[in-house]
Amino acid sequence: MRDILIITIVFAGSLYALRQPWIGVMLWTWISLMNPHALAYGFSQSFPVAATVAGATFIGLLITKERRNPFISAPVTWLALFMAWMCITYLFSYNLEGSTEMLKKVMKIDVMLLITLALLSTRKHIDTFIWIVVFSLGFYGVKGGIFTLTTGGSHRVWGPGGFIGGNNEIALALIITIPFMYYLNLIATNKWVKRGLLAAILLSAAAALGSHSRGAFLAIAAMSVYMWLKSPKKLLFGSAMLVAGIALLIFMPDEWGMRMNTIKNYEEDGSAMGRINAWWMAYNLATVRITGGGFDIYTPEIFAVYAPDPFDIHAAHSIFFQVLGEHGFIGLFLFLGIWWATWRNAAWLIKNGGISAETQWCKYLGAMCQVSLLGYAAGGAFLSLAYFDLPYNAMIMVVLARDWLERRAWQHEPPTMHSALSAAGAIKS
Repeated sequence: MRDILIITIVFAGSLYALRQPWIGVMLWTWISLMNPHALAYGFSQSFPVAATVAGATFIGLLITKERRNPFISAPVTWLALFMAWMCITYLFSYNLEGSTEMLKKVMKIDVMLLITLALLSTRKHIDTFIWIVVFSLGFYGVKGGIFTLTTGGSHRVWGPGGFIGGNNEIALALIITIPFMYYLNLIATNKWVKRGLLAAILLSAAAALGSHSRGAFLAIAAMSVYMWLKSPKKLLFGSAMLVAGIALLIFMPDEWGMRMNTIKNYEEDGSAMGRINAWWMAYNLATVRITGGGFDIYTPEIFAVYAPDPFDIHAAHSIFFQVLGEHGFIGLFLFLGIWWATWRNAAWLIKNGGISAETQWCKYLGAMCQVSLLGYAAGGAFLSLAYFDLPYNAMIMVVLARDWLERRAWQHEPPTMHSALSAAGAIKS
């Protein structure tokens, strides 16, 4: 039954995307983040659902007149340069054959990001895109939070597969998503939607803690402080966050507390020292090869040459050292450039987003995107998620919102439900 439902949605959505390709973008985002076919048990698991949607969306892009140049902001330029550099480093990979599959995967994601930017432009598009992101990962947040609460946190929460199959990876994905849940809560006007989003935030936080991920714990701490600083209701939000945080921490079992305590004594933890060994390998490799080693560098042969301990072979477990080892210092510079430019654009939204009631949402979105990026930087420092779609989706939100604001699009777009109610509220006050 699940297989039939998923394939029906994919085929119906793909047909619709031929005429309205922005629908294909939403469908792709849902499939890419949620991996719904992983929840089925039959033929949909092997069916090329993503390729079907991507193909229909691309055809729709060629047909439609409602497309535009995707290179509308600095973060997109940085992304294009990073894509070009990855193609160059691939040619100089230590293991060309071993790097090919990952290059295809990364390029498919990045090309779809550019297609997304070419097809989305209105407030309706942006809001729908954010809801799709929140639903796709919030599903696992709510599910994992309930699991954590019902089991007392004694079992780890795991992801559905793909980039976020592990406990650490799903935890970071939920942490990045929580600020977008809060953004939707800020702009929501229905009290039940607001309450549902607050419940999803708490359950997603519980699921992240229930993953027993130390990186997630550090990311939550960093994000909570910054999220409080950016919240328009600091006292209310800070009090609620403090109470919820204490309740969740008290609820977690002793083994969870002992695992978090290993952060202070990382020298005694084999996993932590293995990561540091992989970081040194990546650094040493990048110092002698300007292009890095390509995607497939976590092998005994390469660790034997570049790692302090040649027998302790680990993945990079850091977005920064992952890019450094695979694409060299130039690649790391371009990668950081994407997020620096995105952060700057989000700051611009915070500064310019409150010029009218219709644009207040841009200010909220800019602030929450910064919170999300902070979580990605803090948690990603300990995970190999440099190419994961979700943070790049945050970049898309920022770029589209700034473009919308600079075009003064609210003056000629039909008002959305959110903007109409916001304007009405401003008139009453």
